[in-house]
Amino acid sequence: MRVDVLSIFPGMFKGPFEEGIIRRAREKGLLELYIWDIRDFSDDKHRRVDDYPYGGGRGMVMKPGPFFKAVKMLKKCYHDEGKDSSSERIILLSPQGKLFNQERAWDLASCSNLIFLCGRYEGIDERVSENLATDEISIGDYILTGGELPAMVVIDAVVRLIPGVVGSRLSVEGDSLEGGLLKYPQYTRPRSFLGYQVPEVLLSGNHREIERWRLRRSFEKTMKKRPDLLKKTAKE
Repeated sequence: MRVDVLSIFPGMFKGPFEEGIIRRAREKGLLELYIWDIRDFSDDKHRRVDDYPYGGGRGMVMKPGPFFKAVKMLKKCYHDEGKDSSSERIILLSPQGKLFNQERAWDLASCSNLIFLCGRYEGIDERVSENLATDEISIGDYILTGGELPAMVVIDAVVRLIPGVVGSRLSVEGDSLEGGLLKYPQYTRPRSFLGYQVPEVLLSGNHREIERWRLRRSFEKTMKKRPDLLKKTAKE
């Protein structure tokens, strides 16, 4: 998979993308990751990428030109590299977008090329959303200072689903939210800690009973902490 990110703060991505699973995915050759400074695509001699909004109002709005120019360049790169453009997605991070979830993570993980557009200020000119982006995604009903942190969240969730990135496929398939339930409680050594014990069934060696216990506890945990997930599964 190739991932390209357009941002006015490319330095924000250095720490998160140079550690953990993202770093290992790049080292294995499973992920190509490029961070672009959107200012480099400005036609303004001062590299400005924002301007006052038509109709008045507070704040500045990011101009459409740099985004269209950058995406055009990336599409040419993909073509020259012989990449499949049919599975290419251009993702605008926005509080107005569809709420990101595990289902959408799997959908994006099936793509070969992902381009993330990170806005700032009062947002991006609406023509980017209407005529350039293929997807508009939100990570929650709250406002952040820009699209960089949401892009990191989405990329992390997607990359770990690429085959070969996580050591065990079962680890991915058994995650919380897969199948509509939270993951069952997990324990490790020591068996007793401050008087708190590991459930006996996990020490029994009876795998059938352990699986039954895990399924039951997954359901109970979901009912207690995220009953909305059960309602959603019932509707589907």
